[in-house]
Amino acid sequence: MIVNSPVTDRKPIAHKVVVIAGGSPPPPQILSKMEEIGFDVSQLYGLTETYGPATSCAWWPEWDSLPPRERSQIKARQGVPHVAMDEVDVKDPATMQSVPSDGKTVGEVMFRGNTVMSGYLRDLEATEEAFKGGWFHSGDLAVKHPDGYIQVKDRFKDIIITGGENVSSVEIETVLYSHPAILEAAVVARPDNHWGQTPCAFVKLKEGFDADAQEIINFCRDHLPHYMAPKTIVFEDLPKTSTGKIQKYILREKAKAMGSLS
Repeated sequence: MIVNSPVTDRKPIAHKVVVIAGGSPPPPQILSKMEEIGFDVSQLYGLTETYGPATSCAWWPEWDSLPPRERSQIKARQGVPHVAMDEVDVKDPATMQSVPSDGKTVGEVMFRGNTVMSGYLRDLEATEEAFKGGWFHSGDLAVKHPDGYIQVKDRFKDIIITGGENVSSVEIETVLYSHPAILEAAVVARPDNHWGQTPCAFVKLKEGFDADAQEIINFCRDHLPHYMAPKTIVFEDLPKTSTGKIQKYILREKAKAMGSLS
């Protein structure tokens, strides 16, 4: 909302405003634009089961000299654990082995520490499932970078499996947010009789901007492998919670109701 506010609504900021953000991974483009207009955004990540924020993208002074694009990409990472969280790791949920710190191998984010819940109230089965192997399983898929910072790629339930390939909805959304006409975007799976699933993008355009579905699809194909580009574009206001988080479960139901594209 701040990034896309009309110039006439803005007033000069005499000092840098520090903002703590959470809820969903912010697109690097939004972080970069916030920085341009005087806001320093720091990201927190966690779940209700970890008593809210469990990690922060702690900033290193040497990153200040990096180009804006690289800075915003680092700021979009979920970071490192806070002092009360003993351990945060990215593991293969089947073997419980830590994934390599290569920024590429995907695993599940897991937690151990003082701010992790004891369990789900009167639900022993769900508690045992959540704590398999002695770690709390977040349900978030992520990579671990060489510096130890983690970066969430998607929720397990939001991964799109198309033609046997795992596609991250977050990666597609990041590209969509770089389109000059798009204000908001969310990507979910649409069932497909041939591919299994295909990416379906729900987008809201900025006021005064125009773009049709094919233009947006072509834009994504220019910035992503073709199999990752959305095959369906839906223009509408995105459903949100009271705190502004997009309700993907509603969009998943809408995409499911559309049926197969092919």
